[in-house]
Amino acid sequence: MALEIVVTHGGKKKIDAQVGGFTIHTDQHPDHGGDGEAPEPFTLFLSSLATCAGIYVVGFCQARDISTDGIRLVQDHKFDEKTGRLLGIDLRVEVPPEFPEKYHKSLIKAAKYCAVKRTMEEPPPMEVSVRVAGRGGAPTQGA
Repeated sequence: MALEIVVTHGGKKKIDAQVGGFTIHTDQHPDHGGDGEAPEPFTLFLSSLATCAGIYVVGFCQARDISTDGIRLVQDHKFDEKTGRLLGIDLRVEVPPEFPEKYHKSLIKAAKYCAVKRTMEEPPPMEVSVRVAGRGGAPTQGA
């Protein structure tokens, strides 16, 4: 399955990604020179982790005809105060009181199947290159 994402500059600190017929807008916080009109790219990355886990939780419930009413996922983050580096992620699946307790551990297991989480745990290599638009030839590879 090939997936191409094309990224363009939307002005000032706005960066847009076109993927699968959708446009995903990002911007930087005003403290970082942006207008704050869209989530920052790193915020979208963190959101992709939570929403990916969410689809696995929903799938688990749907496969068992368990209502998803009242279920929500809450994700908290720990950052290094000096470097801003992400140190840890805590994901909590909150269920209503009537949710069957026998499935609590299974919900945790389902959320851990998230493809974004698994990719973070075993990241693929990422190559970066430069190619001049409209010209053939080999791209310039990163150092």
